[in-house]
Amino acid sequence: MSASAEVLRRIPHRPPFLFVDEIVSESPESLVARRTWRADEDFYGGHYPGAPITPGVILCEAVFQAGALHLSRILAEQGAPAGVPLLVKISDVRFRSPVYPGDVVTIEVRKKDSMAGFFIMSGSMRRGETRVLSVDFSVAWKKPGEAR
Repeated sequence: MSASAEVLRRIPHRPPFLFVDEIVSESPESLVARRTWRADEDFYGGHYPGAPITPGVILCEAVFQAGALHLSRILAEQGAPAGVPLLVKISDVRFRSPVYPGDVVTIEVRKKDSMAGFFIMSGSMRRGETRVLSVDFSVAWKKPGEAR
């Protein structure tokens, strides 16, 4: 499965660095997304050859991209100008279970608070009923060109 048109419309990420396939559900408080990890992804060739495991940093990036999807809707409803999400803080990352090629994961993100242009969020990832990771993070939403 490749990314849905809705995902591509709402965030600037593109393959090979797009790690959300589709939005499953959305509410004012949260967003749930899905990702299938494909065996032909480039990073599996080197992490670890012969015993591939999805890198934790890539799993976190999938959560951050789901957060960007959630913020894109919130900011569009507020009439905010187009922008790009910039990660500004990561805390309390907990890895609980590895993810392998072929696994399908569900990602959930929630906006906890916002202040002075920063959005404080929490995210988690599950494979079925198994929790894969949890993470707290903060994002700034910048207009194109402001990101420098």
